[in-house]
Amino acid sequence: MALAATASLALSACAGGSTSGGTGGDTSTVKIGFLGDLSGENAAIIIPPFNGATMAINEYNATNPKTKIQLVKYDSQAKNEQATALVQQAITTDKIVAMIGPSFSGESKATGAILEQAKIPNVSPSATNPGLAQNGWKYWHRVVANDDDQGPKIADFLIAAKSPKSAYVLSDDQEYSVGLSSSMEKELKAKGIPTQRDKFAKDASDYSSTVNKVKAANPDIIMFGGYYAQGGRLLKQLRDGGVNATFATGDGSLDVQLVTAAGGKAAEGAIIGCPCLIPFEGTTGALKDWADKYKKSSGVDPAIYATEGYDAATAFINAVKAGKVTGPDINEYLSTESFEGASKPIKFKANGEPETNSIFVYRVVGGKVTLLGPSDKAKLEG
Repeated sequence: MALAATASLALSACAGGSTSGGTGGDTSTVKIGFLGDLSGENAAIIIPPFNGATMAINEYNATNPKTKIQLVKYDSQAKNEQATALVQQAITTDKIVAMIGPSFSGESKATGAILEQAKIPNVSPSATNPGLAQNGWKYWHRVVANDDDQGPKIADFLIAAKSPKSAYVLSDDQEYSVGLSSSMEKELKAKGIPTQRDKFAKDASDYSSTVNKVKAANPDIIMFGGYYAQGGRLLKQLRDGGVNATFATGDGSLDVQLVTAAGGKAAEGAIIGCPCLIPFEGTTGALKDWADKYKKSSGVDPAIYATEGYDAATAFINAVKAGKVTGPDINEYLSTESFEGASKPIKFKANGEPETNSIFVYRVVGGKVTLLGPSDKAKLEG
């Protein structure tokens, strides 16, 4: 039965590769999915790349191409079982030919084999777990650096800026959180920084056990690998518990809701790393022009992974422009693709990883998230 189901998915994917909506010289349409947490507790990380992808596809369709693209959204709410069901729906019922996403690492791990078997090329704008590139998947890609790049560079920035004598690394039990925290811990220990580690449940609301452990250790820096929903609660409870060490985290917490969840003042000075460049106020040139178009399209300023969502969609748009309208043909096109994206130059390695992997550092100042710069050049004052 399992083999029959797998075969059915594969056959359905092949059927989904054909265009629809017209014959002869008429315009046809292909469907591309977007899968991610669009309404869950960490949706603020995924709505910007969805907006970016929507903007890219609307721009393309406005040119009246021979083959138009319909973007179909799938709200996983960051639940792996929900993501799995949605991927199966996307393949068998909606007959998509490509997928932007899955957006989070856990749902990417849960659905990657299904997409692979069905020959549906997928490009994630935001999943960073390193293990995703080690599955041998040929249809999987991402446009962001992984946590083995992100974690060490955030740690190295803190070591250079704060000269810590001790550190404490924290995570919850989500796939992304565990992976990023492990890469942080590994780098700290490799650089000779005595480091302790603790983990708590994703859905816990009381972190007093962890707070007490950190307070007893009295570290100079605290590094958390996780999303802002958990990070904000953790930061508030650490500060309420009298722990004042420098707090640093990664891309999953790069949202103003980290500040609000921490109660505002508790988040002051927090460091956030990300393999993304957000067009903040003061941005100039082509990125400023892009940010203006994004705000006109979405009604809000660009935020985390907005540019990456745009670039992931553009990768597929370029394939469709080249006449590739089936999963296998689109995937083959991705292997040779190279273009200057909104976020960075986009080109994929054979394992689906991006060629470019810059990490940027942000800091909470005056209740706002501000850009310090690339991790190897950013300076921390105060």
